[in-house]
Amino acid sequence: MIKTLDGFPGNVVAVHANGKLTREDYEKVLIPAVDAALADREKVRMYYELGPDFTVTSMEPGAMWDDFKLGVSHFLRWEGIAVVTDHDWVRHTINVFRFLVPGHVRTFTMSQSQEARDWIVSQLAKPTSLS
Repeated sequence: MIKTLDGFPGNVVAVHANGKLTREDYEKVLIPAVDAALADREKVRMYYELGPDFTVTSMEPGAMWDDFKLGVSHFLRWEGIAVVTDHDWVRHTINVFRFLVPGHVRTFTMSQSQEARDWIVSQLAKPTSLS
């Protein structure tokens, strides 16, 4: 399930994902939120919180495809991405592939969620280390 989070400026798409992620989650929640944020601006930021019940096997194949398409279709329009999770495998995977994303990408633990929120709404100071 994906749900949008309140309390972020219009240039930040903020979501919490947990448990089983379906194609419907992407088509009814995430994709419309990204499209709405991009409607009147060139770039957008993403705050993506992955809850404790998220696993790679909990993503339906259609959801994986929609996730890939969303990232690629707006490839140069991602200004920054904050991924918040206590899943080490997610943080390590993002840190390995972060060079493929043109915007700033940082990972945070759940206990650092406020720091992640502050960072994603800030001027996105260049990260000085892999975090």
